Amino acid sequence: MTQQHPKPSTDSLLLRSMIGDSDKKNPLVVLLEEIDACGSINQAAKAVGMSYKAAWERIETLNNLSPQPLITRQVGGSGGGGTVLTEAGHDFLKRANLLRREFASFVNFFNSSPEKAFNTLKTLRRIEMKISARNVWLGNVVQIERGAVNSVVTVALKGRDTIVSVITENSVQRLGLAPGVEVLAIVKAPSVLLALDVDRQKISARNILEGRINRIIPGVVNDEVIIDLDVGNTVTSILTSEGVKRLDLIEGMTISAIIKASDVLLAIA
Repeated sequence: MTQQHPKPSTDSLLLRSMIGDSDKKNPLVVLLEEIDACGSINQAAKAVGMSYKAAWERIETLNNLSPQPLITRQVGGSGGGGTVLTEAGHDFLKRANLLRREFASFVNFFNSSPEKAFNTLKTLRRIEMKISARNVWLGNVVQIERGAVNSVVTVALKGRDTIVSVITENSVQRLGLAPGVEVLAIVKAPSVLLALDVDRQKISARNILEGRINRIIPGVVNDEVIIDLDVGNTVTSILTSEGVKRLDLIEGMTISAIIKASDVLLAIA
C-alpha cells in the first residue's frame, strides 16, 4: 500500500519558492552560481533562461537588500573584465544552500510527523519569548465561569496544580479561550505572597500553591524566594528582606505561595 503524505501547507510552499528545496533551487541562487562559474552576467542569464536585463534587475535588487554587495564588476584585464562574486556573495551562496538542505530535511520531518514538528516549533517559540514577569507557566484551560463583565478561567498546570485567573469576558473571546485550549499563565514575582500553615477556608485568594523553598537570593532591600512546585514547576516571589526574616524562611521549608486571581494574566503562545 502506498503511503500518503499530507499536502504541503501554503506557508511551506512559500518557503520552498523563496529558498528552493532538494529538487529545485531558487533561480536567483542558480544565477549567482552561474555568475561565479563563468564570470559573466550575460552568459549566466542565458544559462538560466533569463534575459540580460532581467538578470541585472534581480542582481541589483539583491545587492540593494543585502548588507554588503554580493557581486562586483571588474574592468579590463586579460579577460576583458566581467562580473564576479564578492566574499559576501560567496558566503551568501553557502548559507542559501545550507538553508535549502536544512529546510528540505524539516519539510520531510514535518510531512512524516506533523504533530511532533508543530509542538517542537511551539516550544521553541515559548523559549524565545521575552517577558519581564518571572512566573510563566504552561497549562490548559479546564473551566470557564462566564460573567457579563469578568470571567473566571481555571488552568491546569503540570502535575496537580491549578491556577485561577479573573479576566474580562472580552479577553476570553479575543483569546479564543475554551476548555482544552493551551495557554500561558503569567504572574509578576512581587504579586506572589508567602505564608506558613495556610487555612484555605480562611483566605480569600483563589490561588494557593504549596511547595518547598529551593533557594533564597538575598538583596539589599528585597529577597527573591524560589519555590519548587509539583512536577518541575517553580514559583518565584519577591518580598522584603524583613519579611523573609520575620517568617524565618529557610531552604527546604514547606511554604504556600498565595496569588490573587486578578494578578494572573493569560496569553496564547
